[in-house]
Amino acid sequence: MIRRHGSRIQHLVNVSGGKDSTATYLLALESGRAFRAVFADTGNEHEWTYTFIQQLAARTGGPEIEIVRADFTAQLARHRAFVLREWPRMGVADHIVREAAALHEPTGIPFLDLCISKGRFPSRMAQFCTFELKAQPITLQVVFPMLRNGPVLQWLGIRAQESAHRAQQPRWNRHETGCMVWRPIFRWSVDDVWALHRRHGLEPNPLYAHGMGRVGCMPCVNCRKGELRSIAERFPTHIDRIERWEAIVAAANKRRAATFFPAVKDPMDVERPGTYAGIRTVVQWSRTSRGGRQYDMFFDDQGGGGCQSDLALCERSDP
Repeated sequence: MIRRHGSRIQHLVNVSGGKDSTATYLLALESGRAFRAVFADTGNEHEWTYTFIQQLAARTGGPEIEIVRADFTAQLARHRAFVLREWPRMGVADHIVREAAALHEPTGIPFLDLCISKGRFPSRMAQFCTFELKAQPITLQVVFPMLRNGPVLQWLGIRAQESAHRAQQPRWNRHETGCMVWRPIFRWSVDDVWALHRRHGLEPNPLYAHGMGRVGCMPCVNCRKGELRSIAERFPTHIDRIERWEAIVAAANKRRAATFFPAVKDPMDVERPGTYAGIRTVVQWSRTSRGGRQYDMFFDDQGGGGCQSDLALCERSDP
């Protein structure tokens, strides 16, 4: 039994619903150690991922996956008060103030609540979503309470082959939260990951069989051109949802504008040159061949198309 300073080490596995975090969960199961597993629900996940997470324990004999969600009730209330107090002083029309203030109520969807409170969607240069929706709720709701009972070791499903950034991470390190982190499959290949699934007779998240290279947020603000095209073709209701969220976030901010891909400008709109493109326009572009639109520079040079989480909170595609 591993101990430090007389306290038994507590093991925690971060699970995203993707292949690497699932392999890490299976590896922890094989170790024979007692462990907890946690999934951070952003509210922007595919329904198959939710089902996979909910069924993983029964299918493997491992521990139930604990689900945490960020709560932005306080942030929304503070920003609503700011809107009602300050916007009229800025000359914002009363009907706009009233509409925006009314939208600052919790929706029960962490991703949408975060965007309303921020007045915008996250982007590659302002990727506040990973910390606010995943790292922080896991830290506050699971890691800190565990640390009060002794040392914690987090098992992370990070592989060096995923990206140059992840290849630079250590296999072991102390995290700023106070726990230790371990990347047990760091040197594994993707074949090793699938072999472990087969050894347990576990079918992976079905999104992989439907052409998805990653199974994190659906879609992710960092998704590749081909990923967005596949999502639009196979799961159009997810595009419909983003379109609704664009309208809500736009109505809740003073600029009266918000797009899911805010760094992407629409080169086709000659009437409004440089206007940010909504999700429908970007989906239309995703169906063109490479170079068919100038969006390529933003989408295709992302080195894996996923976030840079050092806690394996986002499932990345392989290069």
